[in-house]
Amino acid sequence: MDIFTVSFFGHRQIDNPLIVEKKLDEYISDLICRKEYIEFLVGRDGEFDKMAAAAVRRAKKQYNYGNIFLTLILPYARAEFTNNEEAFLEYYDEVEICEKSARAHFKAAIQIRNRAMVDRSDMVISCIQYQSGGAYKTVKYAEKVGKTIINIAEEIKSDI
Repeated sequence: MDIFTVSFFGHRQIDNPLIVEKKLDEYISDLICRKEYIEFLVGRDGEFDKMAAAAVRRAKKQYNYGNIFLTLILPYARAEFTNNEEAFLEYYDEVEICEKSARAHFKAAIQIRNRAMVDRSDMVISCIQYQSGGAYKTVKYAEKVGKTIINIAEEIKSDI
């Protein structure tokens, strides 16, 4: 089976969330129709991550193809997860703790986890509005290693 992997990265706060949500729905829908099997990788560190996870869940309900898998990748074992593991496993198909970032200093863990997600992905869907921050650094890394990148924020800018 050919598995196509997509990861999501964006800033903690998103301008124009309704437009971003609509674009996420369009990209996810297109991928579901074109690819045999898709694994979506998300974090849970900001507004865009939560929007992306919600968009994937909506698509799973809408298409019901069985070719969609949503994985939450945590940088280390967080109390929020360990205290609510059952609820997390109801929302996500799988929850993983990134091995590399779990061994790192907590201040470096998110960036290490993000790079591991990029390395595992065929495509990165992002919402990068500013040229700073961890999401921006992650997308720059994705460019450097030759990943296909979609930046929803750039598309929105050109549409306005």
